[in-house]
Parts: sequence; C-alpha cells; structure tokens
Amino acid sequence: MSTATTLPASTPAATVGVRSWKTPIILMVLSLLGLAVFALGAPSNDVTFRLSDPGEAIVLPELVVSAPVVGWFTAVLMVASAAWALMLTRSGRRVPVWVVAVFGLLFVIGFLTWVVGSANTPNVALYGLLSGSFALAIPLIFGSLSGVLCERSGVVNIAIEGQLLFGAFAAAVAGSLSGNAFVGLFAAAVAGAMVSLVLAVFSIKYIVNQVIVGVVLNVLVSGLTGFLFSTLLSSDAAKWNSPPSLPPIRIPLLADIPILGPILFNQSIVGYLMYIALAAVYIGLFHSKWGLRTRAVGEHPKAADTLGVNVNRTRFMNVLLAGVVAGVGGAFFTLVSVSAFNRDMTGGQGYIALAALILGRWNPLGALLAALLFGFATNLQYVLSLLGTAVPNQFLAMLPYIVTIFAVAGVVGKSRAPAASGVPYIKG
Repeated sequence: MSTATTLPASTPAATVGVRSWKTPIILMVLSLLGLAVFALGAPSNDVTFRLSDPGEAIVLPELVVSAPVVGWFTAVLMVASAAWALMLTRSGRRVPVWVVAVFGLLFVIGFLTWVVGSANTPNVALYGLLSGSFALAIPLIFGSLSGVLCERSGVVNIAIEGQLLFGAFAAAVAGSLSGNAFVGLFAAAVAGAMVSLVLAVFSIKYIVNQVIVGVVLNVLVSGLTGFLFSTLLSSDAAKWNSPPSLPPIRIPLLADIPILGPILFNQSIVGYLMYIALAAVYIGLFHSKWGLRTRAVGEHPKAADTLGVNVNRTRFMNVLLAGVVAGVGGAFFTLVSVSAFNRDMTGGQGYIALAALILGRWNPLGALLAALLFGFATNLQYVLSLLGTAVPNQFLAMLPYIVTIFAVAGVVGKSRAPAASGVPYIKG
C-alpha cells in the first residue's frame, strides 16, 4: 500500500506552498499610515523643489507642487498597491519586487512632500538632498561590497565596522605624516586588509566562530583607535591628525548633465574607485572563473573541493580583498568628508552596510541600491532639521535605523544567504 499523498485534482498548482503574508501586511499598514498622514493630514500650502544649482551650466526650473494633491495621489496609489499585494498573496502568488519598489518610491514622495510642506520653509534643494545622500552612501557601498566578497565565499563579515574605522584612522595618520592624501588612501587599504587578515586566520585556519571574531574585532579596533586618538592624535593634531583632502575631479560634459551629472561625475578619487570596485565585483562574481569558484565555495564547498578548488585558500584571499575594499571606503571619512580623525567616527556605518548587503540579497547591484536608500534616509534627517520641520528631531534621527530594521526584517521578501556562509570547511 502506497504512503504517497496526492493532491486533489481541483487544487490549483499556484496555491500549493506556504504563503507569506508579511509583505502585504506591512504594505497595507504603511498605506493606511500614508492615507492618514500624507492625505488627511496634508499641509495646505505648496511645496517648492529646486532641481538644480543656479551655478550649473544647465539650470532647471523649480518644481512647485500642491501638498494635498500629492498627498492624496500617493496615498491612493499606495492603498491600491497594498490591496493588489494582498490579492496576489491570497491567490498563492508572490508579490513582485517591482511592486514593493514602486510602493517605496510613492511613500518617499508622499513623506518628503508632507514633511517639507509642514516645515517653516517649504522649499528644499532637491539636488543638494540627492548629492548629500550619494556622498553618505559611498562608504556604505564599499562596506557592503566587502560583505559580498566575504559571504559569497562562505565567511560572515561582521567586522565591516572595524575595517572602515581602521581604514579611516590609517588614512588620517599616514596622510598627515606624508602630507600626501594618496599615501593615506593606500594606508587605508592596508589597514582594512590587516583587520581582514585577523578575521581570516581565526575564522578559517583556527575555526573560531566567525560572528564572534567579527564582533571582537570591531570592539578591538574601536578601543585601539580611541586610545591612540586620545593619547597621540589629540596631543599633536598638526603632525598626526591633519591629513590633506582628496580634491573633486570633474569630468567635462558628463558633469553638466542636469541633476545627476554634478552628483555622479564631480567626485573625489574615492568616488570613482567605488564605481570601479562595484563593476569589478559584479563582473567578477557572475562573469569570470574566479567568480564561479567563489560562489561555489560559498554554496557547496565540498563539491568545489572535489573539482580541485582550494576552498580555504579561496576564502582567505577573498576575505583579504574584502578588507582592502572596506579600508578604501574608510578613507572617505578622513580624506573626503572630514579632514581629521575622530573617535568612532564611522558611527555604526559598518552595521548598516551589513543590512544593505542583506537587503540587496548578496548581490553587488542590490547592495548599491540599498546603500543609496540608507544614505538618503540619513541625509534626509539633516535636511529636515535645517528646514525647521515640526517633526521631532528624535524621530528624524531614527530614520536610517528604521529603514535598516525594515530591511533586515525582509520587507521585500525572504533573503537567502549563500548556503555555506558562516560554516567552516574542514577538508577530509
């Protein structure tokens, strides 16, 4: 007698499986919030968005919109999107990622219009908001790329915060002593690799829990740089903590493109290195033999070993490369953003980069978009504080971390890490 269980012929194939109501429920809650705040609670005045800097070659006209009209428009579309997501889930179908992306864009437009319209000065420079968001996202992008390199190899990199911080410290000291910002940039890459070397030795060679090693490294780097800052850098800042800045490099013609041109093509060398690193990691991972081996040791290390791939050596080299990438990202803090090192100046950016990695589903391009989202949320709190909005400053300070929580919770669907991520490989 067979013990196999068969489904009734009338059962639709699309409804088989476990439904996840998490995404539609979150969308519905946010849409109702948007209806109450953006539409019913919309300010009565107009909102002005300045699209370009008056000093640019091409000046775009200001965009003036009615806060109630935009509020109702975005709220109705958000409710419709959430209702559609509920219907799709009820029928056993997955909610497409683009639906969540469009919903998120509508929420941002509605929120931005509402909060700027509620400010004392309902006028905001949109180009400045985007430019600042992109600048804040640069170290996050480097950090998330570092995480991609490690976790695609099967190593959990909790030490991104330490790599960024030590890179910032080394860039400040080396740049100050040499008087050359490029020496500081090279020192930052070496410093990030040094942190990764410790992570690789303990987690790969000595099979120590990778999460514990990463947390310990973050605490160690924080304590070490804090001690050296108070005892060495503060005592003689002119010698030890006055690095030169990396100047912006403007690319002709491309930098004249309205809105995006000045943001993307008037960057320091660190910004252009970010473009190179992003393209190199993406192409390398998905279109090269090295990438195939990297993904193999992160998913099925035993099978990769059977085919002749040295699993632990591949992991070791990728972790070191990840440290170089994160170290260069750390140099942004002291060679571009602020020409000096301060205690714990990364401010938890490494952990947000880790969240961007998860939200981006361990894909370099996804991590880029997630990092830009976090950069936007961070910069928004600064801009809104300057506008004099009625929203409490404490709530504005929570914005990037609220976005992080939603990302880690998997609002865009379940994220699956590489199968062997965090699992040490013992040959034999």
